[in-house]
Amino acid sequence: MQSVLQKWRSPGLEKNETRPDQHLLEANRNIRELIEDTHIPASVRAELSEEFEEISAISNKLHDSEIHIAAFGRVGVGKSSLLNALLQKKSFSTSPLHGETRQEDRAAWRSHRDGNVVLIDTPGIDELEGEERSELARRISRRADIVLMVCEGDLTHSEFQSLQQLVTANRAVLLVLNKADRYTAGELGLLLQRLRERCDGILPSKSIIPASADPRPETVIEVDANGRESEGQRLRPPDTAELKAHLWSLIESEGDTLAALNAALFASELDEKVATRIVAARKTVAEKIIRKYCVAKGLLVAFNPVPVADLLAAAGTDIALVIHLGEVYGFRLSRREASKLLFTISAQLIALMGAYWGVNLAASALKTASVGLSTVLTATSQGALAWYATYLTGKMAQSWFSKGKSWGNAGPRETARTILASLDRDSLLQTAREDISARVKK
Repeated sequence: MQSVLQKWRSPGLEKNETRPDQHLLEANRNIRELIEDTHIPASVRAELSEEFEEISAISNKLHDSEIHIAAFGRVGVGKSSLLNALLQKKSFSTSPLHGETRQEDRAAWRSHRDGNVVLIDTPGIDELEGEERSELARRISRRADIVLMVCEGDLTHSEFQSLQQLVTANRAVLLVLNKADRYTAGELGLLLQRLRERCDGILPSKSIIPASADPRPETVIEVDANGRESEGQRLRPPDTAELKAHLWSLIESEGDTLAALNAALFASELDEKVATRIVAARKTVAEKIIRKYCVAKGLLVAFNPVPVADLLAAAGTDIALVIHLGEVYGFRLSRREASKLLFTISAQLIALMGAYWGVNLAASALKTASVGLSTVLTATSQGALAWYATYLTGKMAQSWFSKGKSWGNAGPRETARTILASLDRDSLLQTAREDISARVKK
């Protein structure tokens, strides 16, 4: 499965970097292909249902040409107040109590640019007993085109880690020092310098911006007509001019490109998850198929009294196994192709464990000449060996198919050696004997 991010970074798009609308169209087309891919098993879709819902939401967002800006940070740093200040109205709920924001909240931002900009409030990342809310905040920020990492002082350890994660995820991030009004000019200068030093190599200095979303009222002395003085409070307007100017400049110059890149990044993450789940699902199904053929071949060999027919039946079962495994991994093999692969596998196994074939032939001859309990014992022994040989054959074929019909750099001999070294032969043979014995006795 070709990565969506690789598709987005195609040579054709690199030549058209001045056409951000092309980025949006290409990103949305690739996302639709991922959503509608009929090769993704239903079980994988069910397991990744939340991610597929998210990618569908991103597709709708691209279709509507929306730019999403999410506020992210600890409880109480003023995320909701900051977004209200940008909007110049109270759209997001605020409270002196911690944890007021309990789920995603959003509002359209209209300013001097008539665009589809959406502001998103998120729960605090450190909410006590709020692991679910914390995960929601991270998920929303992962979808956002621009993330406002809001703090109110020097960064705590958890805040610094969150900032690193956001930047590492290739998101456009601004670090907003809210409640700047609480510091003197000198204190604010030192704090900004400290933040820039800590974030050196992570964020450019211009991306660290002070703001005062909800300044404390200032104390004023009023003098009445009689000259009496009284102390009063005067409200101060929010100070978000620098942040607003930076955001609109970023949106107007790079908004569409950010939206397309963010969508491609998320789709690429989902692409990798889908591939991982498919590999795991195929591995589980392949293991069940191998075990099924192990039992079938073991019983076939155990119950068949003619030595030569034993070996012929075993070969026929292994060919069917190889064909069946190929179908699991999306390959259709003819009997001739399956026989050729089986010959390669058998040659390696014979070279590494030739004693098996000698025991197999001896047990087959004994089975023909024996009667009663002796026959049951030799049949069980030979059936268990056939079970084990089929298991090895299946694991070899599975490795070949999982690498795209290739042995990789190791080659078939080393692949066989690795598989043999990874298995507990005695344990597998014991399992095989118990399985075959129980069925033979019946």
